[in-house]
Amino acid sequence: MESKNIKLVITSSRILTSGSIDPSPGTIEINNSGNIVSILPYKASYESYSFLDKTRFHDVGEDVVMPGIVDAHVHLNEPGRTDWEGFETGTKAASAGGVTAIIDMPLNSIPPTTTVDNLKRKIESANGKCWIDVGFYGGIIPGNQDDLVPLIEAGVKGFKCFLIESGVEEFPCVNEQQVRKAYEKLQGTKTIFMFHAEMESEDQKESNKSCEDSNGPMCPSHIYKRFLDSRPKSLEFNAISLVIRVARDFPTVRTHIVHLSAANALDIIRKAKSDGIPLTVETCFHYLCLSAEEIPSGRTDFKCCPPVREDSNREELWKALLDGTIDYVVSDHSPCTADLKFLDKEVGDRDFLKAWGGISTLQFGLPVLWTEARKRGCSYHHLTTWLSKNTSKQVGLNDRKGEIKVGYDADIVIWSPEETFRISTDVIQFKNKVTPYMGKELYGVVKKTIVRGNVVYDVDNGGVANAPCGKLLI
Repeated sequence: MESKNIKLVITSSRILTSGSIDPSPGTIEINNSGNIVSILPYKASYESYSFLDKTRFHDVGEDVVMPGIVDAHVHLNEPGRTDWEGFETGTKAASAGGVTAIIDMPLNSIPPTTTVDNLKRKIESANGKCWIDVGFYGGIIPGNQDDLVPLIEAGVKGFKCFLIESGVEEFPCVNEQQVRKAYEKLQGTKTIFMFHAEMESEDQKESNKSCEDSNGPMCPSHIYKRFLDSRPKSLEFNAISLVIRVARDFPTVRTHIVHLSAANALDIIRKAKSDGIPLTVETCFHYLCLSAEEIPSGRTDFKCCPPVREDSNREELWKALLDGTIDYVVSDHSPCTADLKFLDKEVGDRDFLKAWGGISTLQFGLPVLWTEARKRGCSYHHLTTWLSKNTSKQVGLNDRKGEIKVGYDADIVIWSPEETFRISTDVIQFKNKVTPYMGKELYGVVKKTIVRGNVVYDVDNGGVANAPCGKLLI
């Protein structure tokens, strides 16, 4: 066989290529530019590629070969809060989890990505530090509507806003009037307008204030139920109702609900979609794989906003994911230092209401989801749809990422779905070793991660690669 400019070959008994439902034997040829140049429908031997160094021929046996994960909701927090996370540690963790591209949220970095100048600072911080490909979202806050089109022209993949206070003062929430102004600016663009969809009604604001002022008996602050009761499903229902009502007036703008946790909003989401509103919805690994009933007292590493809810709610989310109401699954990796979770305090002194709300999952999304999905008879095709194909489409990368297809970037995860491992501090790559999954045994061991033909993670060859090769998707 001639070299055909081939630099890497992957062969397996189980490859999930574009358009296929089940994995089948195959061989993927990758050129020097990092693109897939051919996919052969059989498992090849090294003798056919003797022109290659043996390190460039990967016979992975029966390990599953799938498109690399595109995580469309990640907080890397650099610049400004790099002690929480950063481009280097975050993208290394992503590579160890089979993630080949992420889109970074406009907060919790300082400054937030709300102007072109702030985006430039973000890009400067990321240059040379990324082990995988990284894109960026912009943010919508009061008064920055004139920055939106320039940010699109500078390369952001969409915009996020909050309808409730975000938790960081540099990223304030917006009201309906400001939302409408933003929609007006985004008409005629192909970008997405994303909502952290929680919103208090005036009655709820008064009720919460009364609870705060009350000296009466109250669930202790280290008990999870107190926090769960403070962020009821009605907050999400309120916000999503508003979003849908406004989105009807701007039918050319793509609208998106981030990290849906409340199942009581599913019916109005289904109705909006059936009415033709260009609405998409994501949920997170933790909403599908954790439940409120299992959260022990003082385990503030489980806190996120919106919160992990009851098991019955989780079951409804699974149904909505399987029927297509929910479009895809993301990590919403939102790390912080252990002290912000009060993990340096005794259990009884940990306050769920005051602890930072965010869950670190970036490295473990595939096994976390697969461990639950396999119980439900889900297929590898489901996984690639939820983790790669639909996320790539959402951020405009579906012409080159999200599928194993000739001409596409050779972004690939190779993993063993039958093997198990246990999460411990020594395997965690992200900066702060804080996660509610600590100690859990999961199905699905990532063996190799390949980004545009570059092996960035190889469990049998030192783990994470020595040098970054990620590109900025702008």
